[in-house]
Parts: sequence; C-alpha cells; structure tokens
Amino acid sequence: MSISTDGRTGPGSSLMPHKSRWRKFLALWDRTAIYMPLLMMGTLALGTYWLVRNTPIFNAPEGAKEVSHEVDYFMQNFTIKTFDDAGKLKSEIAGTEARHFVDTDILEIDQARIRSININGQLTTATANRAYSNGDGSEVQLTGNARVVREASRDGQGKETPRLEFRGEFLHAFLNEERVQSHKPVLLIRGADQFTGNVFTYNNLDQVAVLTGRVRGILMPKSPVLPAVPGPR
Repeated sequence: MSISTDGRTGPGSSLMPHKSRWRKFLALWDRTAIYMPLLMMGTLALGTYWLVRNTPIFNAPEGAKEVSHEVDYFMQNFTIKTFDDAGKLKSEIAGTEARHFVDTDILEIDQARIRSININGQLTTATANRAYSNGDGSEVQLTGNARVVREASRDGQGKETPRLEFRGEFLHAFLNEERVQSHKPVLLIRGADQFTGNVFTYNNLDQVAVLTGRVRGILMPKSPVLPAVPGPR
C-alpha cells in the first residue's frame, strides 16, 4: 500500500470539517437551550402586554350617586302655613331656625311651635325644643319639653269636650290622622284629671287614650252644681 503525497487526502478525511461544524452547533445548542425557558417567558410576556394594550376597555355603568345627609336650605324666625282646597288654614309651623335635609326630606326645627286645625275647626297646638317634620308637615316628632294641647270645644250637639294636654320628652304627632303616641313616659291632663304612663297612644277621632306600663292617675271630683241663691227682695 502506498501513501500519496501530492496534497490530496483520502475519502475518510473529507468528513472531518463537517463533524467539527456539527460539534460546534451541538455545543452552541446546548448552551442556548439553557435559556430557552427564559426566552419563551419573555415572548409570552410581550404577547400578553400587546394583548392588554390592544384589548378595548368598556367603562362600567355609573351607579346612582349616593345622596349625602346635608342641608340644602335653612330658615330663621320663620312661619310655614298650609291650606286646604277651600283655602282655609290647615296647619302652621314656626320656629327660630329650621334646616332641611335633602336625602330624607326632613325639616329639623328649633323651638318649634305648631298649630293644626281639623275639619271641625278644633285647634291643636304643639311645642318642643326641637321638632322633626316630614315633607308635607303631616307627621311631626317632638323632642325636649314636648307638649301637645287640644283646646276645649263643643261638638254638634253642644256637648263640651274638656281641654286635653300631653307632656313628655318625646311625642310623635300624626296631624292628618289626629293621633299622638310615645314610647317614653307621658303625662296626660284632661280637664282637672291627670294620668301618667310609660307608653302612650291617643286617637282624637275615637276620643280614646291608652296608657300602659306603671300607669297612675288622679281623678278630681266634679264640683257640685249648687242651686241658684235667690237675690234679696
């Protein structure tokens, strides 16, 4: 066997450069494969960022704005009058100062003075250190030295109805329904008689008062009707 020395090699020696390049490629691939998860996560993050940037945003419908408990107007040394359909005075509310709250439609009154006249012309008055009236004045809560007075009157048959008075630290008056009630102690004065109770309701239409819880009363005897003394002759 002879060996050629003219600069050419045999068939086996032509594969050496290809094997060398393949080994370099595998080595590069091994080094690159270590970072493949990071590259994939980076690509995913970029894709997510693009998606977020290009996704249309729909604004949620605005809910109803919450109305705050604030005063929208106030009055000083005022008088409010209401009239019926015939133009007759129905009620009158006065005070030193009043504040109206828009969220509850409540009128808060200092040193309240209230007059109410029913369809029969019967007058009822109420006073208190503070009163809370609803929008149309048909319902009033009295606090602090509360006092409601129904003046004496006569019915259609001429029968006299004695003066009636309620006193307490809290009285709840329903003017249209002619009712007064309280969950706190009340003093009831009817003519010369007096009654006290822890819970109280009164209906003027039925002429019925109900006192419950430690009820006490003082009934004064009626003055006897003396015969007329004849005058001197």
